[in-house]
Amino acid sequence: MPKVYVKHIDAFSSIPEKGNPAGVVLNGEGYTEEQMLAIASAVGFNETAFVVSSDIADFRIRYFTPGHEINLCGHATMGAVYALRMNGLLKQSAFTIETNAGVLPIHICEEDHQLLITMQHAKPKFQSFSGSRSNLAASIGLREEDLHVKYPIVYGSTGVWTLIVPVKELASFGKMNPMTENFPSVLKEMPKASLHPICFEVRDDENDMHARHFSSPYSDTIEDAVTGTASGVMGAYYKTFVNKDTKLPTTLIVEQGHEINKDGRVYVHVRGELDQLDISISGTAVYVKDIEIEF
Repeated sequence: MPKVYVKHIDAFSSIPEKGNPAGVVLNGEGYTEEQMLAIASAVGFNETAFVVSSDIADFRIRYFTPGHEINLCGHATMGAVYALRMNGLLKQSAFTIETNAGVLPIHICEEDHQLLITMQHAKPKFQSFSGSRSNLAASIGLREEDLHVKYPIVYGSTGVWTLIVPVKELASFGKMNPMTENFPSVLKEMPKASLHPICFEVRDDENDMHARHFSSPYSDTIEDAVTGTASGVMGAYYKTFVNKDTKLPTTLIVEQGHEINKDGRVYVHVRGELDQLDISISGTAVYVKDIEIEF
């Protein structure tokens, strides 16, 4: 059987086995779409990134869950860029990547002896949620009264759609139990969207928001440990719905992963004007090991 060597990179942490694991295949050019999906399924991480050539950017990244291809993934981008740099395949500090969500600028620098990767996101978009609040709460193991009444539940995207669900208290996050199979019936406007509960009560006073991320049932995964694209949405959500008076530019820090022992941190940079926000995220990454996959 053919073999492929997949690099296991943990994103949004400098500590192996923390943060969000991504698979990275540096020679993605050699595989068909069907093979990429089979490799991602065999790896079993929420996302595996395949680096391929591009006619419109420095290179292209394709992202696969075990169930299907997705347009963009923050942590897998961090993992792919880190792996390219680690293997001497990326010399420049500023470059562009082609994704199914568009061509995005990336910048890397050394900070405190760590590689800090900054990734531009697509322009933020929001859409109303008109479903049942009680059914939504039940789908993640909570009661309707656990949800925040001050802030709206909305679908948001900076490249990938997710449902932002504001929750009153940090204590609720440890009680969450996603019933993923119920998501499509609750998310009537976007049945394939993921769920992203957020909170303004945090574990670390240095941080601004806490989150968990529950995958679409079509992804064949349950939870994403530390989510780059949804963190970008959180930055736009904060400026749009929580504190419109926030002076820009600003950087918000999102903490995620603690409930599953995968603590990580995402820096979300918000620039521009309220009706034309510019979102980027920064984070670090760390190499864990090579995985040999037969498919």
